[in-house]
Amino acid sequence: MPNNISDIIEQYLKRILEESDVGVVEIQRSELAELFNCVPSQINYVISTRFTTDHGYVVESKRGGGGYIRIREIKLDPEHTLLTLLRNWPSELSQATSEALIERLMRESWLTKREAVMLENMLRREVVNVDLPLRDRLRSRLLYTAVQVIATYDNEDH
Repeated sequence: MPNNISDIIEQYLKRILEESDVGVVEIQRSELAELFNCVPSQINYVISTRFTTDHGYVVESKRGGGGYIRIREIKLDPEHTLLTLLRNWPSELSQATSEALIERLMRESWLTKREAVMLENMLRREVVNVDLPLRDRLRSRLLYTAVQVIATYDNEDH
C-alpha cells in the first residue's frame, strides 16, 4: 500500500506503463500534477528517482507548451544482459542502487519475490555493518556473486 504521494504517483505511472501496448507512457507534467494535486516538482522528483536506468527505464522530456515526459521500460535481453551487466559491474553499490537492481531483476523474472527479499535484506546497511566505502564495495561483491549465479544457473533446474 502506498505511503505517500511519491509512492502513489510511482504506482500510477507503473500501472499505465504496464497497460501500454508498446511499453511507453507519455504524460504532461502539469496534467499529472493536477491529477494528484501536487506541484510539478513532485512529479520531477518521482521520475528522477524512481524511473532511472538502474530501475530499468529511459526517460525523455520536452519542455514548453506542448512538452511531455516519455517513460520507456528497458526490457532485459535474456541472452546477453546479465553477462553485459557483469562485465560492467561497478566496484561500489549503494543500498538504493542495489535495491533498484534487485527490483529490476525480479520484474524481469530473473529473481523470485522470495529471492529478491532475501537479497535486499542481506545487503541492508544494518547487515553489511562496516564503514563506507568498504560497505558499498562489499555490497557490490555480494550482489555480483548472486547475479553471477543467476546468469549461470539453468532455470529448468529451478
